[in-house]
This record gives sequence, structure tokens and C-alpha cells, in this order.
Amino acid sequence: MEQVILVNQHDQELGLMEKMEAHKKGLLHRAFSIFLFNSKGELMLQRRALSKYHSGGLWTNTCCSHPRQGETVLEAAHRRLDEEMGMACEMKQAFHFVYRAELDHGLTEHELDHVVLGFTDHQPILNQEEVMDWKYMSLDQVAKDMQAYPEHYTEWFKVVFNQVGETVALWQKQQQANKTSSNLQTVPA
Repeated sequence: MEQVILVNQHDQELGLMEKMEAHKKGLLHRAFSIFLFNSKGELMLQRRALSKYHSGGLWTNTCCSHPRQGETVLEAAHRRLDEEMGMACEMKQAFHFVYRAELDHGLTEHELDHVVLGFTDHQPILNQEEVMDWKYMSLDQVAKDMQAYPEHYTEWFKVVFNQVGETVALWQKQQQANKTSSNLQTVPA
């Protein structure tokens, strides 16, 4: 039985609850969303498997899930990226946000979602029980496609997409400025 960590608006732990019960009751819980970019600045999207308990068949960020009790967000991100996408890369937490969305199957997603960024040119090896497809797209292409076909994307992805784009643009400007003074690459905190 998979559990989620219930939290308050300040990400302080309040207890544990079975995952489906938390989604039926719409209780705030800790989650994370991974956004991986390649060297061209394109975002790796995944299409959720049709058998997922909600949002099956929809396009979304590279990977997302919930940390387990005693697991940091980054530990959970590395674990889940391997489980879903068969990948590993360096990642760093960028920011978090809270959202609430009514989903299919009578479920409510109410999450304090930690956004994790990573950069890699590796190809995924999909876990077909979790992910049915993947692709790289530029942020401009994603924005245009999401505007034309919002029903093809998960609710949380639509909520956070612009903020991720702004964070990555800031990171790229910092990276460009750093190239003139050093070869040090960092991800914004």
C-alpha cells in the first residue's frame, strides 16, 4: 500500500495517508515534478500510460511522483526517474508550488509540488506500465501545442509550465554569463 506524506502550506509533515485515499479526499500532500532538458534546451515530455490511476494518456513533464517517508525529494526524484524512465542524471530542486485540481475518476490532486530540474542527452528506457511515449520539444513548441490542445496535457503541467520556462531562461542567462568568466555550470536554487 503506497502512502503519501500529508503536509501543510509550509511543507511541514502532518502524517501519512494511503495514496488513493488522499486523492479521493483532496488532502494536501508532498509531491515532485522532474523537468529534464537536453543540450538543445528542449524539454523531455512523457505521455502517461493509459492504465494510470488518473490522467492516463496525457502529456506531462518528464517524471513525477511522491516521496516516501524518510526520503528526501531528490532521493525520491532519482528513484522515480529510474523506475519510470530508466534514466539517471544530476538534478537540483528549483522551487515549489501548491495547486489543487479536479481530475478524472473522482480524484482531486492537491499537492505541494517540488520542481526538480536536470540536464541530459540520454535516451529513456520506458517502463511501459508507467509511460507510453516520450518526446523532446522546445518550450515554444510546448506552449503553442498546449494552447491549441490543453486537453492533451496534465493539470499540474499546465499550472507550472510558465514558471519552469522562466526559471530555465534565468538559468540559461546565468550560464551564458558564467561562460565568459568560467566553465562552471549551475542550476538555479
